[in-house]
Amino acid sequence: MTDPTPAQQSGPDAAAGTGLSRRRALGLLGAGALGAGVGVGVPSLHAGAAAPTTRSTVPFHGAHQAGITTSMQGHLHFASFDVTTRDRAALVGLLQRWTSAAAALTAGRELGVDGALGGQPLAPPEDTGEALGHDASRLTLTFGFGPSLFDGRFGLAGRRPAALADLPAFAGDVLEPARSGGDLCVQACADDPQVAVHAIRNLTRLASGVAAIKWAQLGFGRASSTNAREATPRNLFGFKDGTANITADDTAALEEHVWASAADGASWMAGGSYLVARQIRMLTETWDRTSLTEQEQVTGRSKGEGAPLGSRRERDAVVPAALPPRSHVALAHPSAHGGARMLRRGYNFVDGADGLGHLDAGLFFLAYQRDPRRAFVSVQRALSRSDAMGEYLRHTGSSLWAVPPGALPGGWVGQTLFA
Repeated sequence: MTDPTPAQQSGPDAAAGTGLSRRRALGLLGAGALGAGVGVGVPSLHAGAAAPTTRSTVPFHGAHQAGITTSMQGHLHFASFDVTTRDRAALVGLLQRWTSAAAALTAGRELGVDGALGGQPLAPPEDTGEALGHDASRLTLTFGFGPSLFDGRFGLAGRRPAALADLPAFAGDVLEPARSGGDLCVQACADDPQVAVHAIRNLTRLASGVAAIKWAQLGFGRASSTNAREATPRNLFGFKDGTANITADDTAALEEHVWASAADGASWMAGGSYLVARQIRMLTETWDRTSLTEQEQVTGRSKGEGAPLGSRRERDAVVPAALPPRSHVALAHPSAHGGARMLRRGYNFVDGADGLGHLDAGLFFLAYQRDPRRAFVSVQRALSRSDAMGEYLRHTGSSLWAVPPGALPGGWVGQTLFA
C-alpha cells in the first residue's frame, strides 16, 4: 500500500515528515498524553511514500462515516470486539489510534513510520504487510458502539440513546452467543478481500490490551446496492435483492430514515446512524429442491427480471395487496410499517459446511436506520410471524450498534460520545 503526496493529505496526518511510530504512540498513551477531552489531537501512525490513484480511495473524514452510503464494494470483513479494560482513558486512546490508522489505511498507506519492511530486523514490523502491492481498493472503515458499552464501566450509562434499546426476541430465532453482540464493531469494506482483512488484522493489533475480537464475519458479492446506477445484485437464493433500497443520492430519504438527529434525544449521535447486523443462514439445499413457481410465490418477485409478481419490470411499483399475503416482499413493504425504511448493505457468506453435508451459507444482513424500534423491529416482527421465506432461513447471529457521526480532520471517531 502507498502514501498520498503531501498535497493530498489532510487532517492530523497532513504534517509533512511527522510520522509517529505505533510503539511511540503507545508509549505516549501510557504516559497519559491522550486524554478523554474534546479536541485532543490524534497522533499519526504512518509514514509517507508514493500516492495511490484517487479512484481507489474513499475519503475517511466527513460529517458521516464512510461505508454507509458509499457505493458498495465487493468484499466485507466485519468484526465485533469486547473491551477488556475498565480504563476509560485507555478506551479513548484506542478510538484515537483506530481513527488515525483508519485514515492511513483508507488512503492506501502502511501503518507506522517504517511500515512492513523498514523497521529494526529484530522488532515486529509496524504493519503486517499482506496488503503490500495493493492499492486502497476503496476501503472504508466504519465504527460502532454496542449496547453493552453503556453498562457503567466507562461512565456512559446516562448517554445510551433510547434508539439503542436491546432488540427483542423474534419468533424462530436460534441465536448463538458466539455470533452476537459486542462492545465495539468495525465494518471493513473493500473491492479486494485482502485489503479488508489487512485492515481488521491491523486494527486488532492496535487494540491489544484494550479490546479483543469476539466474533467476525467475512462477506462477498454484495447483496444490495446503495447506488441507483448499479444493477441490483442477487442473493444466494438467486433473486435480486434490494431493489427498493435507499440510495446515496436520495438525500431526503437519508435524512428521514437513516441519519440520526439531535432532536431524537441523543445529541452526540447527530449525523450518525444505527446498524442492525444479522447472520442469516439460508437453507440452500432445501431451497434448491423447491419449484421455481413456489420460489417466486415465497419471494413475491419474479426470479429473472425481479419484477413484483403480476408486473413486468423490476422497478414497477409494489402493490402488497396484489402479492401472496405471506410473501417476503409483501410483508416487508414500508406501507405495512408506517412508511419505515432502512438502508441495506448486506453481503453473502459461505463459511464452509456444517458437517452434515450442508453449506453453512447465507446473508450477513446489514441495515442502517434512524431508529431500529420503528424500522427493523417492526419489519422483523412481521416477518418472523408470517414470512413464507422463514421456512428456508435460520437467524443465528444478531447485534445492534450505534454508529456515531464521522470524524472531522483533527478529531476522532466517538469524540462526541466521550465529550
